[in-house]
Amino acid sequence: MPVLSQFGWGVRDAWSVAGREFSQIRHQPGELAGALVVPAVMVVLFGYVFGSAIEVPGGGNYREYLIPGLFAMNAVTGVIASALMISKDVAEGVMDRFRSMPMARSAIPFGRTIADLVVGAITTVMMAGMGLLVGWRAHNGLAAALAAFGLILLVRFAVSWIGVTVGLSIRPETADAFIPMIFPISALSNSFVPTDGMPGWLRLVAEWNPVSALVAACRDLFGDPGAAVPQDAWPLQHPIAAVLLWSVAILVVFVPLATRRYQRIGR
Repeated sequence: MPVLSQFGWGVRDAWSVAGREFSQIRHQPGELAGALVVPAVMVVLFGYVFGSAIEVPGGGNYREYLIPGLFAMNAVTGVIASALMISKDVAEGVMDRFRSMPMARSAIPFGRTIADLVVGAITTVMMAGMGLLVGWRAHNGLAAALAAFGLILLVRFAVSWIGVTVGLSIRPETADAFIPMIFPISALSNSFVPTDGMPGWLRLVAEWNPVSALVAACRDLFGDPGAAVPQDAWPLQHPIAAVLLWSVAILVVFVPLATRRYQRIGR
């Protein structure tokens, strides 16, 4: 019973912290709009400007091929969002105030990641609506589509723990410098173009990039172009299993790291 009581206490504290994050977002709705700007630009730039020159493996509409890559890019932005918010709270002394309160030590990192998961869900829905406007469709039914969105949010939740760990270790201005790294990580994958035309060493990196597994899993579940093309790398042959393994591995490593790092702040 004491264990259950302590767990319930931690969950309530984490939800209270998440509520604080939701309140900040409600008063700054521009953050949600900003999260959609880059994918919208990518749809126009790649889908309409470069799309006519890019051949989709197995044929098909390039914009349908592209949208799962944008979903994946949105998922990995959880790293930056969490790192920026946490590092800002540390720099402004908010963490010191939290530490002085009678709350579970794990509540802060869990609350931050829960809030980011909700934001990720909202932006994913917004992106899906944008995708429908440009011709993207989920061809394999509702259950498969929900499974794909579940994988997207799982990856978002997992990588947000990386962001929390980083944000507890660096200053806000340093976190800002990491923002441009999101695009190279997303681009060095199968998000925008097939990996077949890449040099051998670069193709190996791209195929084992967790982003590529997520994109391949989404294309498979949505029934989008490129899903049926044979692949050599194991993560792309079994993308759903690869996404689950990557996500679990990240959580196993970074949940305790983030919690331990938070406990050591100010010591």
